[in-house]
Amino acid sequence: MDLSGLRRHAPQSLAGRREAAVLAPVIARGGEAHLLFTKRAAHLGEHPGQMSFPGGGREPIDRTLTDTALREADEEVGMRPTEVDVLGRLDDTRTSSQYAVRPFVGVAPDREYVPDESEVAEVAVLSVDALTDPANYESERRVGHPEYGDHRVHYFHVDGYTVWGVTGRMVVQLLERTTDWRAPSEPDRVVGADAELPI
Repeated sequence: MDLSGLRRHAPQSLAGRREAAVLAPVIARGGEAHLLFTKRAAHLGEHPGQMSFPGGGREPIDRTLTDTALREADEEVGMRPTEVDVLGRLDDTRTSSQYAVRPFVGVAPDREYVPDESEVAEVAVLSVDALTDPANYESERRVGHPEYGDHRVHYFHVDGYTVWGVTGRMVVQLLERTTDWRAPSEPDRVVGADAELPI
């Protein structure tokens, strides 16, 4: 996993939506790169039970969106800002909950991270090798969505977890920028906007 290209990414505007940021923590475990995810608590009002990167909405105390991502990682899993080396960022992305999310990528130490049960049900550290294994990936094109129109949804099935939605889009971009993996040019299937999710 080559993270050097992340430093050159230019900023974009988040105008028009609520600002948020996430941290995609890269962890070296057993000589291999892994990504740390959280499984959102089931009682949360937005995206309950989904896999995500640590993050959340910008608060008045945050000078920058980098501060937002680091503060949220600390609050959600106890990842201290001083132990994260932020290397760069991915493209801003919007969510169905009207947030504009800025994803940052940083290197964090391999240690135990304890979830804050008010927000996080589990912490999952998934290997990049498994995420890039074609047997663990599928995608579909959903047609006729009232807000997004036709759009592609990516799914990564690793160790009993499924990463999809906005986080799945972030993972695709991160892997395509830092590894030789590329999402297939065509989805596995085309479904309607209300089709059951394969998770």
